[in-house]
Amino acid sequence: MEDQIRAEFRKNNFVLVEEEEIVQKCLTFCINYDLSPSDLVSSWDLYSINRQLELIVSDAHMDAFRQQLQIEQKQAIIEKEQGLHTYTDVTMEFNDEHEDGKEIVPTSPAGQNDVHLESFDATPIVNGSMHKSGKPLELVTPFGQRKDKFVVHSTLNSIPIVNDIKEEQGKENSDDDVIKRVQPSQRCSLEIISSQPAPGCRYMYDRIEDKFNCLEDRIMKYSKALVASQLYEEPVDPSVASQKSIFAVGMICCEEEGRLKEKPIMLQSSVEHSGGQRVRLDLQKLGQFSLFPGQVVGVEGHNPSGHYLIATKIVDYVPLPVSVDDNFRQTKRQAVDQDNQPADSSDIPSDLSLIIASGPFTTTDNLFFEPLSELLAYAQRKQPQLLVLLGPFIDSEHPEIKKGTLNRTYDELFRLEVLRRLQDYVEYMGSAARVILVPSVRDAHHDYVFPQPAFDINLADLNHQITCITNPGMFSANKVKVGCCSVDVLKQLSTDVVSRGIKNRMTTLTNHLLSQHSFYPLYPPAEDTPLDLSLAPEALRMSTLPDILIVPSDLTQFVKVLSLEGTNEGEEVKCICVNPGRLARGEGSGHFVQLNFHATPDSSSASVIRI
Repeated sequence: MEDQIRAEFRKNNFVLVEEEEIVQKCLTFCINYDLSPSDLVSSWDLYSINRQLELIVSDAHMDAFRQQLQIEQKQAIIEKEQGLHTYTDVTMEFNDEHEDGKEIVPTSPAGQNDVHLESFDATPIVNGSMHKSGKPLELVTPFGQRKDKFVVHSTLNSIPIVNDIKEEQGKENSDDDVIKRVQPSQRCSLEIISSQPAPGCRYMYDRIEDKFNCLEDRIMKYSKALVASQLYEEPVDPSVASQKSIFAVGMICCEEEGRLKEKPIMLQSSVEHSGGQRVRLDLQKLGQFSLFPGQVVGVEGHNPSGHYLIATKIVDYVPLPVSVDDNFRQTKRQAVDQDNQPADSSDIPSDLSLIIASGPFTTTDNLFFEPLSELLAYAQRKQPQLLVLLGPFIDSEHPEIKKGTLNRTYDELFRLEVLRRLQDYVEYMGSAARVILVPSVRDAHHDYVFPQPAFDINLADLNHQITCITNPGMFSANKVKVGCCSVDVLKQLSTDVVSRGIKNRMTTLTNHLLSQHSFYPLYPPAEDTPLDLSLAPEALRMSTLPDILIVPSDLTQFVKVLSLEGTNEGEEVKCICVNPGRLARGEGSGHFVQLNFHATPDSSSASVIRI
């Protein structure tokens, strides 16, 4: 097993510093936690990504890695034994160095100097059958017993978040709260840029021909874009032996089933250039690369024998136009509130305030949706112009839903627990407030397909305030383009990517989405992603570069400004990429993001907040 552990680490490009000590400890972990070497290395891969470590395994991280394995084992036991509940509110703090600047130390609300991790092993009894909060004991949960309600986890630039939170908590239920509230200063404009597939669409009818045509179309569009840039010549067949240097365009593929490995990596060219033939890639001459199955790239190199294309350069990015072309604007854009649109679009300010959160919206020990209620209470105080909520709302992975013991349908649960709260929120906030809902493939009450149609909520009186978009989807608010995708594509990419010489893996993973001009460039898809390429393949494509890209993931939450090469020489285009994390994690609290966009990403500010 020691040899297997060494082999698994090397297969995933990890370097062991103190090899013997690390292997011995990993062997102990495998025995104690009943893990195979491949499972152990997969857990280390996730651990290193969350802490933004390089591909070096050090003995100094083994104790913290053991704690993560213990947490994973505990969660697995809780999921297996539905009747077992351990009431512990666990929040993990990451002491990594962010590339955007120095480490940000979370701050506490006014009057409290320390951030505490509270353990609730038993429910305290106060005044007989009542808790000190005034709730009956059976309704008091570990989530409701938290002392620190909103704590800043990290920031981008500067934004005041935790001012007067103690005062907010004290006045949360005051009678004159409605009188003292301040409505958002101005209602934001809203246009839906992508609206496919339509609600009620038929799916599970995809054919091999549809998949082939979609992949072939991606390769051909990439080839034409590279040639149009006038930086590269017309691609040729990479499988033909040639002593001179050639340029080819194709898709990265696995030679066999399973995860992508550096040896061998295959390049599948287009039918037009090579009849769809595949050729092995030799990457030994490259000092830096990051590749995954389904990625379309340009390759410079030579193939002296006809069996291996020896790569000297990988081209994985084509400049994407910032503005939408006229045809796309006419066919795809849908004005949500035409009556309120200014006569001159230049009158719309390029400023936007958002609160962004992703499900699950309730903890695993109940279906009270307490995190959602507290998020809406926070939004009522901060008055954002736009509240963006991404599924899952009715999580099919929730223990109570898995058991099938509910006394109501999933749709009834969604309308009673989610829509009713959102209706109360917009009525309280007034006509200036807007809510965007993005579904998830984990939503038990919605279509299990990706790309996914929007919710059909049928709220005629609130359609101008609560807007449902597709997954993935893109919209424009106050001329700020926002792209959303609730599938955890970052985590899926992290398990399939093969890289060398990459310093910040999280930034690289996010850059792949922008460089491939796709919300989901991975192919074949992950097992739990019901990808249907015949439904609306154009829905997966980023036809324009968004100002804000929202990609919720189980990986570490972040807000980053990414820089990309523009269409003009020397031009630099920037995009704010946001992973808000999960609003609820197990029986504990999660994170969300508050973002203020001001004209450009560099002048914008954001905070990741622990609820």
